[in-house]
Parts: sequence; C-alpha cells; structure tokens
Amino acid sequence: MTVPFEPDTPARERLTGLARDAIRHAAGDGPAPELLAKAEPAPLNAPGASFVTLKCGGELRGCIGSLEARRPLAEDVLHNAVAAATRDPRFPPLTAPELAGLEYSVTLLGPSEPLEATSRHTLLDRLRPREDGLILQAGPRRATFLPAVWESLPDPEAFVDALLRKAGLPRHPWPEGLQAWRYGSLEFPGRMDTRNDS
Repeated sequence: MTVPFEPDTPARERLTGLARDAIRHAAGDGPAPELLAKAEPAPLNAPGASFVTLKCGGELRGCIGSLEARRPLAEDVLHNAVAAATRDPRFPPLTAPELAGLEYSVTLLGPSEPLEATSRHTLLDRLRPREDGLILQAGPRRATFLPAVWESLPDPEAFVDALLRKAGLPRHPWPEGLQAWRYGSLEFPGRMDTRNDS
C-alpha cells in the first residue's frame, strides 16, 4: 500500500522544483522548465503517477493528477502541474498575482489495490481512515480522493459520500456494480514565496 519508493532529498527537490517552475510558467511568470527526459535521475525517469494540488489561503485552487503510471514520473509531475494551474474545470486559469503565497504539493501515488464495495458497510469496514486514498467507479463515472482529503473529511461515511458526489454517483441506493480501489501516497509540500523554494 505504500508508494514503490521514497525519493531522497535531491529527487524530492527536483520534483517540487519542476512543479514550482511549471506553475510559474503557466501563470505567465517565468520560462518553461527544462525536462531532461531520460537523463532524469532514477526514480524520476521511471513510470510514476502523481497529483499536483494548488491552494490559495488554505482553499483549493486546482488539483489534477494521474491514477496510473503511464509516463516517466518527472514528466507526469510537470504535466500535472501545468494542468492544475490552467485546466482544472472548477477554476479559471491561475494568474501571476496569485503566485504570492500560493501553496502547492506534489503527491506520488502507490499502486492501487481493489476493495470489496458491494455495500456501504463492506466498503467502510475495509477502508482505513487517514491512510487510504480511494477511487470509486461505476460505469464511466470515476473519482478519487487523495489521503490528504481525510484532513477535511475525517468521518469515513462523509468521506465516501463526498467522493460518490464528486463522481456523480448516488448515495442511495448504493450504486450497482460499484468498484473501489485504495492506494498509498507520499506528499511533498511547497510554497511559491521565493523562487528558490522547493
């Protein structure tokens, strides 16, 4: 349930630095970061799944990510940082004046593990509060909450209900054919206060 690796400090700084520079560039306040592709150090050149989350004044300002590892981790973080700043449909594109004090985080996802979800009781019985990220899917509708969401939704029933709502699925009756997966994650926070922050 853990992520497959825990990057050392240089790798962590590279990932948060890529995200920071990509966010600045997306907001029109700096050059595009240079991605070294296959020259990125391991494990950043191996396939990985990530989310990038932006917050202004403690409030969500954008969050985009990947649930499956389909491209090199460094590339995935760069892509998701730009998308969180410019393509989250819940928010307008980020602007340069918003960068002051902007908080961001890079979350690395571990492999997902299926959970039995034939009923609300079954799912809640297996879900580990404050530890599991959760994916719910029924038909074409799918949504996820990162483990960090437990901070604002600590009650397991409220957590599941809010994720059903996010996916556009009903709370009652229990969605037919609902599938669930959980995953672990590793979160690296950052702030945009200075250009040297990582």
